Parts: sequence; structure tokens; C-alpha cells
Amino acid sequence: MTRVLVVDDEPQILRALRINLAARGYEVVTAADGAGALRVAAEQRPDLVVLDLGLPDIDGVEVILGLRGWTSVPILVLSGRSDSGDKVDALDAGADDYVTKPFGMDELLARLRAMLRRGSGTEDEPLVSFGEVVVDLAATRVTVGGDEVRLTPTEWQLLAVLVRNPGKLMSQRQLLLEVWGPGYETAQGNLRLYMAQLRSKLEPDPARPAYFRTEPGMGYRFDP
Repeated sequence: MTRVLVVDDEPQILRALRINLAARGYEVVTAADGAGALRVAAEQRPDLVVLDLGLPDIDGVEVILGLRGWTSVPILVLSGRSDSGDKVDALDAGADDYVTKPFGMDELLARLRAMLRRGSGTEDEPLVSFGEVVVDLAATRVTVGGDEVRLTPTEWQLLAVLVRNPGKLMSQRQLLLEVWGPGYETAQGNLRLYMAQLRSKLEPDPARPAYFRTEPGMGYRFDP
């Protein structure tokens, strides 16, 4: 049974999530503050964490950093904060996705299922397909409708990072660090340029991207 740790200081949210998750076959453990979250995570070893950023003792970002010091468990952030910078900080600290309060239960459950699917899959799947596109990660080759598409080395690196993280929101800083390396964390113009080039080669309608989606103010998501 999949064990989910839910961390929130609002009793009504804890109760609603416990009831809805248990009804769908999840084992649910809870914590009402950051210190409790870190303790329960160490004792119970959950398969997934649902974490509110606004906790009474420790900021949620600090909890993420504490978890990432020893575990790669998927973390879904619940955020009632309107500033996208807080969400970006959470993603950069190691969160995998976020849902904004107030949230729909169906959306949250769908995000959890997607995160669990990513966690159970093989990290280095050699072939990734979406639409008419086939990405061969082992051969560093891309085809669209059977025809090979030539990518620059930077375009390929950007594509590889995105397709290895399907459904995951990747912050601009994460992508810049992984593709361009240290020193380029603020080079958002580079990222926008290469994302546009990638879309022009792989999207059916680059002006309305279906697979490489922009999350305004935060980053990009590969949605196969």
C-alpha cells in the first residue's frame, strides 16, 4: 500500500486529505508542523509527501531541504501564496510539483498519480514517444513522423532533461543549471530562445504548444 505523508497546519485540510486518500487505497500519515513532518518522514518512510509551505514553526522550503538531505521521495507542495517566487524556491529546493490553494481534489489526486508513475518507471527509458515524435535517448536521435530531426547539442540537452521528467514542473533555474551549468542561473533569455527552437521543430503548432508547456513565472513542463 502506498504511504502518503500529509503536512498541513489546517485541521480541515488534513482531515479532507486523509479521508479522500484513504478512500482511494492510500495509507495516510500526517503532521501539523515542519518538525513533526521531518520526524514522521524519518520514522514512517512515506512513498510520497504532500507539504504545505506555510507551516507554524519551519518554512516549507526548509522542510524540503531537510528531506532532500537523505531522501528522493516525491514532494507535492500545497501553496496558498500568490507569489510565484515562493513556488520557484520550493521547486529549486527539490519539490517535484505544486498545487495552489484552494485546490480541486481531482487535480491533486491526478498530480499524485503522475508523481507515483514517474517514481515507479525506469529512469533511463531509451525511447520516449509523444504525438509523431520519437526520442531515442540512447542514440541521441529524434524523429518526427519517421523523419530524423537535427537538433543542436544545447537543444538536445534541453530536450533530454525535459523528457526524462514527464509531467514534472521544472523551474527555469533547474533547467539552466542542468543544461548550461553554474553561472547561467539567471540567463532566462537563453532558455526562452532554445525552448522556442525546440517547439518549432517538435510541436505540431509551436504557437500553441501541446507538449512543452510554459508555467508562467516558474518554468516548463513536458506533458506527453
